[in-house]
Amino acid sequence: MTVDILTFGCRLNTYESEVMRTHASNLTDTIIVNTCAVTAEAERQARQAIRRAHRENPGANIVVTGCAAQINPSNWANLPGVTRILGNEDKLKPESWLPNAPSAVSDIMAARETAPHLVTEFAGRARAFVQVQQGCDHRCTFCIIPFGRGPNRSVPIGAIADQVRTLVATGFQEIVLTGVDIASYGPDLPGRPTLGQMARRLLAAVPELPRLRLSSIDPAAIDDDLWRLIETEPRLMPHLHLSLQAGSDLILKRMKRRHLRQQALDVIARARALRPGIGIGADLIAGFPTETEGLFAETLTFVEEARIPYVHVFPYSERPGTPAARMPAVPVPLRRERAARLREAGSNAARTFYAAQIGTTVSVLAETTTSGHTEHFAPVKITATPGQLLRARITAANADHLLAEPA
Repeated sequence: MTVDILTFGCRLNTYESEVMRTHASNLTDTIIVNTCAVTAEAERQARQAIRRAHRENPGANIVVTGCAAQINPSNWANLPGVTRILGNEDKLKPESWLPNAPSAVSDIMAARETAPHLVTEFAGRARAFVQVQQGCDHRCTFCIIPFGRGPNRSVPIGAIADQVRTLVATGFQEIVLTGVDIASYGPDLPGRPTLGQMARRLLAAVPELPRLRLSSIDPAAIDDDLWRLIETEPRLMPHLHLSLQAGSDLILKRMKRRHLRQQALDVIARARALRPGIGIGADLIAGFPTETEGLFAETLTFVEEARIPYVHVFPYSERPGTPAARMPAVPVPLRRERAARLREAGSNAARTFYAAQIGTTVSVLAETTTSGHTEHFAPVKITATPGQLLRARITAANADHLLAEPA
């Protein structure tokens, strides 16, 4: 073994793991654990992975980094086999990966810029992630991530275009723009470009890019340029994943979100009107503190009314130090039961969404020899070469995926 990386959490962590893979290429017998702090379950899985890695590789050096390590480094330093802790800023510095470099956890709240990193390989993946933004200036009452990622800061458009151009030349057919809060892109840059302006300029600068996709986006911050791209730009994939969290106005206010129920419905309706057939996804929290059965029913009804096929549901998880952790809690079994009901509503919407595509011809990015995703991000079973972009005809569907054959 030389360097092995265990990545938990978001697409930004996936991107940063590839940065670390490059920086740590001179090391041997090293396991990097890139942690997530979104939920207690994510932290539990990372601790479990560290213990397993130490049992299976007792001589390896284990380096723990990521949001959980940034927020509370002492929680991780004494786990078996751990030799170093690196904060989120420090893990991206080449000098942190020199042999015998010490632990380093810088003050993330003092970070003021995000350096671009050229990544040309994404282990085992057919699509590439490009970081466009870092950090978050909002303070949702349930979220600890701003304290793991620091303030909002953006990557200059030229640096983004350079990396995308290189990735396309390397052979990637699809680029996913990622960050902590990508809809907040740009206010710290000259001219204060928005996310939509950046995406428009990126597509113009790299005309050879076949497919551009956005990661999760705040529905309160979709700018006019992005709406125009959704309507008119075929290379921007017809797929919008929204950071909704709830469908109840009272719960959204207690979460300190920037949108209400009707605004979210309006965003979804507008997206479908501008881009018929667009795939809609949503992040949702089940069992937020103070959520009664009636308030939960508002979120469940929202998912059904909005017909959201891609739901990413978390049972609420207390994060120490956040305002929500001090609110009256919903019992854990009830959180899980409500999460299951939301997932079932999403499965029903997915079944309808997939069935409507039978007989259509779609664009598929093959990710393995037997599977890939359509432009709408629908999972599809098809025989193809990994990394290949091909036209395919949908022959059947169920609640989980489409079946297709090359067109």
